[in-house]
Amino acid sequence: MRNSQAPIGLQLSQTARVVGRAFDDALDQAGGSLPVWLILLNLTIRRTPHQRALAEAVGVTGATLTHHLNAMEKRGLITRQRDPDNRRVHVVELTEDGRQAFTRLREAAMEFTARLNAGLSDQEVETLSRLLGRLAANAGGPGQGAPPWEGLAEGK
Repeated sequence: MRNSQAPIGLQLSQTARVVGRAFDDALDQAGGSLPVWLILLNLTIRRTPHQRALAEAVGVTGATLTHHLNAMEKRGLITRQRDPDNRRVHVVELTEDGRQAFTRLREAAMEFTARLNAGLSDQEVETLSRLLGRLAANAGGPGQGAPPWEGLAEGK
C-alpha cells in the first residue's frame, strides 16, 4: 500500500455512505425507503409470509420489522393475519397497493443502478461486484450466493 493511499476500509466506508444516501433519496422520491423496499422485495421474490422469517430475510429484529409493518399496513401496502394453524404466527401479504409500490421502487432501484454504473463497462461492474463480495467475506460477512433481487431487471 502506498502511504498516500487511504486504507480501503475507509474508502469503502465513505463511498458506501455517499451511495447509501443517494439510494435512500431515490427510494424516497419513489415513495419508499430502504426498509420498505427490502420488505416488499422479500415478499415478492421469496414470498416469505411469516414475520419471523421475513425479519431474518430482511436482516432486522422482530421489533424493528413490526414497526415497519405497522406503518406499511397503515399505508395499505400489506395485510397481516394470524396463521389459522398456528395463532402465534402472523402471515404477511402484499396488497395491490403494495405490488404497485414494489414496481415503483424496483424501477427507482434500476434507474439508480443505471446512474451508478454510468461510464463502467459490464466487465468492470462484474469485477466490482465480485471484489465487493470478497471484501465482505474477508470482513466476516456472508459468502457469495444468489442475491434476493436476482431477476428483477427482467420484471419478475
